[in-house]
Amino acid sequence: MSLRPVKQIIQTTPTIEGAGVKLQRAFGFGKTKEFDPFLLLDDFRNDNPEDYLAGFPWHPHRGIETITYVLAGSVEHGDSLGNKGKMIAGDVQWMTAGSGILHQEMPNGDGQGRMHGFQLWANLPSSLKMTDPRYQDIPSSAIPEITEDDGTLVRVICGEFGGKRGPVEGVAADPNYLDISVPPGQRKRLKVETTRNAFAYVFAGSGTFRDASSPRAVLTESGVDPNASPVYDVNNHSLVLFDRGDEIVVQAGDEGIRFLLVSGKPIEEPVAWYGPIVMNTQEQIRQAIGELHTGAFIKHR
Repeated sequence: MSLRPVKQIIQTTPTIEGAGVKLQRAFGFGKTKEFDPFLLLDDFRNDNPEDYLAGFPWHPHRGIETITYVLAGSVEHGDSLGNKGKMIAGDVQWMTAGSGILHQEMPNGDGQGRMHGFQLWANLPSSLKMTDPRYQDIPSSAIPEITEDDGTLVRVICGEFGGKRGPVEGVAADPNYLDISVPPGQRKRLKVETTRNAFAYVFAGSGTFRDASSPRAVLTESGVDPNASPVYDVNNHSLVLFDRGDEIVVQAGDEGIRFLLVSGKPIEEPVAWYGPIVMNTQEQIRQAIGELHTGAFIKHR
């Protein structure tokens, strides 16, 4: 077995999207090679309704898939094909935008006004950029949960873990998307196929991800003094990007640690990006923008 080195540690960036929703962006609108086939990860977590109620009114998507995972509160959605629905805590929606779709997402808080969820964008290969749009709405009850002997809890959203497969199927990037909770003080080894790009996004607790087969700490971005002792405390709003290997090791801190572990097969194609539209060439982007203006954007009705 070869341990995946920690390639980079990224702290989220406060961002405003939609009609004024305050969120934390882990990555997006920048590097694509290191995260391929993934394009963006947003953490929309808020206790103040004024920071999220304006939501994400009607907007287009083409050439990608969006994966929304709700942990608290709810999200109502609708689209140009007439689909409507509501996601509540624990639910997942996997939307293949394909050739083009217009949709909106309007968040609401729970009884305490809390809203928490994630949205991940996955790229589509050129052969599927113009496929028909579709939704996979997954209720929380359909997501397998595995509790291991050491108390680790894993929700399998997509892919496979512990002999169980997640309910999302037919996704181009063939991703693994796991929600993992490791109890305080426990050390966990997790397999990740060598050919995949992989990252962990920590959103509760803290801990350490080992950087080499010979255990050593990893400097955080705050470790600017080259003579200082190595310190690595991954905590809330931290993304860990891994290099190649076939497993990762995480050591949970005193509060335990909870993180998303996401991996996928690289598409390795050119990326042309204009907001929520991601194609392979600038000419395709210009065509999409032109179709938005002429009303020809929606291909499948």
